[in-house]
Amino acid sequence: MSTSTPTLGTLLRRLRDREGLTLKQMSAKSGIPVSTLSKVEHDRLTLTYDKLYQLSQRLGMRMSDLFAEPSETVPKVTARRSLGDIDQAVRVETPNYDYYYLCTELRRKRMVPVITKIRAKSVEQFGELAHHAGEEYVYVLKGKIIVATEFYDPVTLSEGQSIYIDSNMGHAYLTADGCDEAEVLGVMSSADEELMQSLLNLHKDQQQTSERGRATKAISAAAA
Repeated sequence: MSTSTPTLGTLLRRLRDREGLTLKQMSAKSGIPVSTLSKVEHDRLTLTYDKLYQLSQRLGMRMSDLFAEPSETVPKVTARRSLGDIDQAVRVETPNYDYYYLCTELRRKRMVPVITKIRAKSVEQFGELAHHAGEEYVYVLKGKIIVATEFYDPVTLSEGQSIYIDSNMGHAYLTADGCDEAEVLGVMSSADEELMQSLLNLHKDQQQTSERGRATKAISAAAA
């Protein structure tokens, strides 16, 4: 039995075939160059969060649909697997964080693995505390972080230390004093099949918060 799983490029090609679009037509519809779409379909390039969001909006679909094959009955034993390669990860880049989502081609995952590079130094810089369904585990790979949560005092974690929390509780991950950037491995778990979409929506909110913060600073500087 084959255990291979489709890549983002394979899913994109199947989506284009399902819609009856040529590469040129999909490029015109999505606003993404033909050369970029071709490289993605041949697994030589991935798309950033901004491009994925642009593609989903132009095609009138949810971003989570870009990571899923058409719905089908899943047997109790799937024997499926996916190798996590950071070069093939779906990247989400923001001023305060870089997210690398792994194994995104698997549908109906109960766990979402992600490597995150953290640069936010305060809750004010982070913005509103994050809330989403399920639970999550974070392990510090490099640097030192502060974990701020809704119901507990902030806790500092160094390399090799980890934390497990209820994701419904407001939370934020920040760099500790003396650390400009930290890197962590996180695993989010939930029975909610829309977990991936919820996480992507959080990134959109973070980007908007960062943009408002930069605009406020610019206005203050101009008024000074």
